[in-house]
Amino acid sequence: MSLISQNVASKIKNKKKSDENHESVVSREKKLTDEGGELDADISRTTKKRKKEKESLVEIEEQKTMKKLENFLFGSLYAPVEFGKEDREEVLDEAQDGPALFFTDRSANSQLSVYEKDSESSDNLTDEEEMKQRKPVWVDEEEEKANVNIATVNRLRKLRKEEDESTISGSEYVSRLRAQHVKLNPGTEWAQLDKKDSSYDDESSDEEENRVVLAGTHDDAEPLGNILRTDEDLVVKTGAKLLPGLLEYSRLVDANAEDPSNGPINSVQFHRNAQLMLAAGLDRRLRFFQIDGKRNTKIQSIFLDDCPIKKASFTPDGSQVIVSGRRKFFYTFDLVKAKVDKIGPLVGREEKSLEVFEVSPDSSTIAFVGNEGYILLVSSRTKELIGTLKMNGTARSIAFANNGQELLSSGGDGQVYHWDLRTRTCFHKAVDEGCINGTALCTSFNGALLAAGSDSGIVNVYNRHEFLGGKRKPIKAIENLTTKVDLLKFNNDAQILAICSGLKKNGLKLIHVPSFSVFSNFPLQNRSLEYPRSVDFSPGGGFLAVGNAAGRVLLYKLHHYNRA
Repeated sequence: MSLISQNVASKIKNKKKSDENHESVVSREKKLTDEGGELDADISRTTKKRKKEKESLVEIEEQKTMKKLENFLFGSLYAPVEFGKEDREEVLDEAQDGPALFFTDRSANSQLSVYEKDSESSDNLTDEEEMKQRKPVWVDEEEEKANVNIATVNRLRKLRKEEDESTISGSEYVSRLRAQHVKLNPGTEWAQLDKKDSSYDDESSDEEENRVVLAGTHDDAEPLGNILRTDEDLVVKTGAKLLPGLLEYSRLVDANAEDPSNGPINSVQFHRNAQLMLAAGLDRRLRFFQIDGKRNTKIQSIFLDDCPIKKASFTPDGSQVIVSGRRKFFYTFDLVKAKVDKIGPLVGREEKSLEVFEVSPDSSTIAFVGNEGYILLVSSRTKELIGTLKMNGTARSIAFANNGQELLSSGGDGQVYHWDLRTRTCFHKAVDEGCINGTALCTSFNGALLAAGSDSGIVNVYNRHEFLGGKRKPIKAIENLTTKVDLLKFNNDAQILAICSGLKKNGLKLIHVPSFSVFSNFPLQNRSLEYPRSVDFSPGGGFLAVGNAAGRVLLYKLHHYNRA
């Protein structure tokens, strides 16, 4: 009995040890399993971290590569540094104290790099590095050897600088193509800084107040300022000759698109600031527009209930507008005070129409065409009659010369009169060749040229000083119109003469004055001007406005001129 109990006790003891060993193995396996899970998590985190670091390095390398390519293509926006040796803060610090942020592209005229000026002013670069920077990225070796004939291809004739020019070198051809591109595609307005120059004192007060004066911390700040004030002068020379044949122009939005007229437009004129334009006609409204070639915003409209407008004109000083019609009175509009005044009838005169007038270049005198050959002189300050001039025949047209000290007139006797307004006497009178009834007169801005039109449609152009000296033969008789000449107008540099007849559809021609030939592509055959009634060029020559009998003011941009 005792032996059996001992065996049982021994089996129970062995079973307990076996259970304890099993539990120990299970706990060790569980512990190992937990440790393995933690190890896997650590490995996963390490892998993700390395992957992120690798992606970050790839991104940095890509940014450096893109930046390097941009520097090759467009020039460095920062000071020249070696990538990988300077961090971003050092680059920015160096950019603030280093060279200018902009550069001049001379690739059209030279093989030197755009860094030429910066490398010349840098003291830290060696001669070898300097030469390395001056080399362009790529040079076409065949460019210098090639010759291009620009006279035989119609679309290349516009690149000529002289009429008889034919073959030019490849590099010169590239340079002229660049210049042509700048003329046709000027920079955006927000990127242009107006050049503060005494020759443009007639710019508007708004532009003068918004002048930007560039300042810099380095020595070449002033040359940089001159460069940034305009982009066109870098590749386009001002005062270039206008070539005959084809006129480069483009049609813009109508100047009065926001408020077309219900009647013929008898007057269009640009203000001296080239931004403001007036349009007036038989609907008795005087309208003002801000001309930008895109929207041409309407500024103001004035209704004159008792005066269908035959002519409206700014005074040359830009302070007033003179408005007249087939009435014995006229109106003035003060641009500063925005006030309209009715003037007349003139004391001692019985004229029933004051529709034809001109304002002297010094803005001191208004000359009206009166009855029976009389010309009425009115002070623009007091609006009172200060004198009269008397022709032998009827007076039809007048024009000022010599800064308002002389007046020219023509009319029913076919002669051109020269008057000295200081003495109120006629000091010269001569027949306009082939003219029976003179209908239009115009002088160039410098007074050297005189154009006289007649009811036969012929326009004679004279050298005014030779005409006064006794030479009666005109320089050129222009016979492109066949109906009465209503209007003549020289542009600012007297390279274009507009001749207009309102009795014929498309009755407007533009004459190239140096060669006295007509621009054959204006107007285009498929584009109608209707019946033109008024014409004006902007002060800088960049815009041409044409008012017609349909109540529209057609606006054109002349690409030869860089300023409005």
